[in-house]
Amino acid sequence: QTFQLTESKEFQEFCQAQSFWLEDYGLFMALKEANNGLSWSQWDAAVARREPEALALWRYKLADDIFLQKFLQFEFCRQWFALKSYANERHIQIIGDMPIYVAHDSADVWAFPENFMIDPETLQPSQMAGVPPDYFSETGQLWGNPTYNWEVLEATQFDWWLKRIKTSLAYVDQIRIDHFRGFESYWAVPLGEETAVNGKWIEAPGDKLFETIKKQLGTLPVLAEDLGTITPEVEALRDKFEFPGMKVLQFAFGGDAGNPYLPFNVQENNCVIYTGTHDNDTTV
Repeated sequence: QTFQLTESKEFQEFCQAQSFWLEDYGLFMALKEANNGLSWSQWDAAVARREPEALALWRYKLADDIFLQKFLQFEFCRQWFALKSYANERHIQIIGDMPIYVAHDSADVWAFPENFMIDPETLQPSQMAGVPPDYFSETGQLWGNPTYNWEVLEATQFDWWLKRIKTSLAYVDQIRIDHFRGFESYWAVPLGEETAVNGKWIEAPGDKLFETIKKQLGTLPVLAEDLGTITPEVEALRDKFEFPGMKVLQFAFGGDAGNPYLPFNVQENNCVIYTGTHDNDTTV
């Protein structure tokens, strides 16, 4: 039955329509399993650096494993879209969370290293993402994700980002972009640092990015995670594209009547109110 399903027209059409990410993802996951879960930067150099002959050889060797990965994605999508239709028919929209960065050990970074700040010798991030020291942490937060090579992305008319947004919008109705401020400027930490202290702010082309996406897709169903210390420049970027910001109910009841999270103070704003975030206890 599984064989019949995967040989079906529906499966073939799925593989064809999603080939721009599915081919690399299927091979990446199969290779990761064949390498006992090691990060791609620790694989055989020819495969890590995507030499065509090596990739062709492993596509042949791991054909069954790649097929399984594609089948799992097909099956997940089939079930997910049935659930999404069920929700949408009942006037329920689904919000999907999109982290601004992706993991270094991911199909995206392995397949498109030119889009990220990757050291050509070690294949490690040459510039890591994070946030500077603040009230919550004396040493800041060092996330370790590679930052984007925005020059390359801009030269390709943000093709990778366009595909990412388009694909996400097939799965969800609204996208909440985490760490939105990173589209205006981002904290970049050099390779080798163990904390986020010795980083620097670098300007990002968020305005050009969202203009490009808007031209392609029209109105963007995006929610901006704009919590924390936000500059006027970040607010201007958010407001230019009319993205709703976030307000958190659990932040509201401390301080005085001027607390920006009090429901009374946000009623005129373009925002979405959350009860709490992943850093809060549950509201109950």
